[in-house]
Amino acid sequence: MIAFLVITLAFTSAKYNEAPCSRIEIEYEPEDVISIDKAVIRNIITSADKDILGKHFDAINTASLELEVEKQAAVLNAEVIEMVERDSSSYKGVLTVRVKHRDPIVRVYNRSGSYYLDEFGYKFPVTGTYPANVLLVTGNVDEKFAREKLLPCIRYIENDDFWKAQIEQVHVENDGNIILTPLFGHHLIEMGTTDDFELKLRNMKTFYKKVLANNNWNKYETISLKYKDQIVAKRK
Repeated sequence: MIAFLVITLAFTSAKYNEAPCSRIEIEYEPEDVISIDKAVIRNIITSADKDILGKHFDAINTASLELEVEKQAAVLNAEVIEMVERDSSSYKGVLTVRVKHRDPIVRVYNRSGSYYLDEFGYKFPVTGTYPANVLLVTGNVDEKFAREKLLPCIRYIENDDFWKAQIEQVHVENDGNIILTPLFGHHLIEMGTTDDFELKLRNMKTFYKKVLANNNWNKYETISLKYKDQIVAKRK
């Protein structure tokens, strides 16, 4: 019985390795916010190995193909899997490429262009093939400031259900002060610097609940959090 199983497994393995690659399938993680066009990924694979269709699995270097896909800035990781289909008379190979994209949490737009940052501060370009509806940062903001000063505050906003739904834009003025544009209400929030941003936003949330909730949403033009332990609201 053992000898039979060994012979059977060896035969199956040989048939598997000799299966020609008949097609390439691209799969994405269902929760990915952005996605590169599948045709782009497929072109990367066929450019890296021009003879891949029809090639036997034992001649395909899946590790090098994964590295090629991961050169795309928007790709977090890629996995290339060899799978075999069997019809009535033969084996056919299917090369499946599973792609996990980076998750952008902010889009930075300044005079030099536009780019995304993920939660780890990794920068990757904005293209029409994978637009994402994320928080927008504008104004006088360079990459270092965005990573070191803004990103911790943005992560806090993204992880708070109220602020994630309320803040749609962050603007950095020439002096480094920050203006928040809320989605609901006709006011602007002057946050000042990012120092003590957690305390400032907690105080602002309290102001929303105790003051603005009483039909005062459109009563103020600006609400300033710049001053220590104070909220200064300017009427229209």
